[in-house]
Amino acid sequence: MITKSFKEYNSIEGSVVTIGTFDGIHLGHQDIIHKLQEISNKKKLKSIVLSFFPHPKIVLQNSTDIKLINTLDEKVEILKKYNIDYFIIKEFTKKFSRLTALEFVRDILVNTLNAKHLIIGYDHHFGRNRGANIIQLREFGEIYDFEVTEISPRKINDISISSTKIRALLKEGKIDYVNKYLDEYFVLTGVVVKGMGRGKLLGFPTANIKIKDEHKLIPNNGVYIVASCLDSKTYYGMMNIGKNPTFIDKKQSIEIYFFDLDYDIYDKNITIKLIKRIRDEKKFNSPELLRDQLELDRDFSLKHLEENEIEIK
Repeated sequence: MITKSFKEYNSIEGSVVTIGTFDGIHLGHQDIIHKLQEISNKKKLKSIVLSFFPHPKIVLQNSTDIKLINTLDEKVEILKKYNIDYFIIKEFTKKFSRLTALEFVRDILVNTLNAKHLIIGYDHHFGRNRGANIIQLREFGEIYDFEVTEISPRKINDISISSTKIRALLKEGKIDYVNKYLDEYFVLTGVVVKGMGRGKLLGFPTANIKIKDEHKLIPNNGVYIVASCLDSKTYYGMMNIGKNPTFIDKKQSIEIYFFDLDYDIYDKNITIKLIKRIRDEKKFNSPELLRDQLELDRDFSLKHLEENEIEIK
């Protein structure tokens, strides 16, 4: 897969294109991508995923409160698993948001990407104020000679999978459902920084994680079973998200205790896969009681990993 900015793309080959923010790249998005691959192979067209950065809501609402399932880098890593020719990133600006549906189709899809076939989700809207939909897109297809395929929503137990739904589940800490809808483990990416050193005193030395992207959605506070690949080896552990109420900290922190990691990882970039949420964050009356709970958490986590034969590469 070749990742390019929209300005860099200059191929004249015919293409099959899908368009969207693809936050999470969940099962519904994957259905779209699989159809993209199918049409690409069948019609001998270049496959293109066209996405926007920053997320349109961030630009249009001018807010730092918008939280997303994936950072751009995480999205790129996920898309590398698919046999896509191009992942094209179009800078989203207020000026771009004012393009009419006609201008978007003519100037972006046809004149630049040479789209011969479009694959879109069931709720796709485009153009100024998201004013156009599948009906208008098919009409443009007749004018500019491209086909349109609409993909139905993916449902599990009659629930339509969507990025909005997954974001809500993350805020509730329901990581089992999140991982099911993503068809892979939810990840946090950041850098390891020095903390207060309390975990080491308790016999549970932790790596403190700083998340660089202010728009990354952090799951609900609590304790999670996690895994991370460091220097080509997978390490398992347990992670606490919260404010350390036993020590009355005010700022939220993310701390990981790895079960068998025995070397310094400060300043390393790290990707953490969340496997299971095991409990809420609690306040204990003493550090000793906290240590006792951490021992129980460790035993539970190791048992869960063994009984479920979880192996992450």
